[in-house]
Amino acid sequence: MSDAALAIRAAGGDHAAFDRLVRRHTPRMYRVALRITGTAAEAEDVVQDAWISAWRALGGFRNESAVSTWLYRVVTNTALGHVRRRKPTVSLDAALSAMSDEDSAERSFLESGVLADTRGSPEGLLVRAEQVDAVLRAIAELDMPQRVPLVLRELEGLSYEEVAEVLDVTVPALRSRLHRARVALLAKLRELR
Repeated sequence: MSDAALAIRAAGGDHAAFDRLVRRHTPRMYRVALRITGTAAEAEDVVQDAWISAWRALGGFRNESAVSTWLYRVVTNTALGHVRRRKPTVSLDAALSAMSDEDSAERSFLESGVLADTRGSPEGLLVRAEQVDAVLRAIAELDMPQRVPLVLRELEGLSYEEVAEVLDVTVPALRSRLHRARVALLAKLRELR
């Protein structure tokens, strides 16, 4: 059953349909929350709060965008709210240890020229792991207006249009934010050398 059909049924009070949406989208929502908040515990809280918000707002969902895009917006806004309410500290240690090998969107970004091609040898794999660690730490140091669009576009693989919709900005504004984020990321990576 499609997300749109599940959302309509869930809005009508079908708890089983809502449960299917939760099972289908929680892993992606958790990754976004983890990359924005930097801690596994806070990411879990964010996802739980985001699902509560989504449940309450389902009746107002107008089906003008994909359910997944709407859920990205809910979890992004919830995560940003959590970050605003806490002290300004960033730790991605939990995020780094929680990364999975199956995270192909992240891998494709990291392999797109940001990292050297060191596949094959054990030494190369170690160098690559250190490079991935450096990139994720540099992303964690970016300001939220730079980090969030970079996470959604480059790590989660959303289209420009989807990210613009999630962040409620125009595509040209998003492209500008992403450009600034990439420049800042490269500057941080150069500092690490």
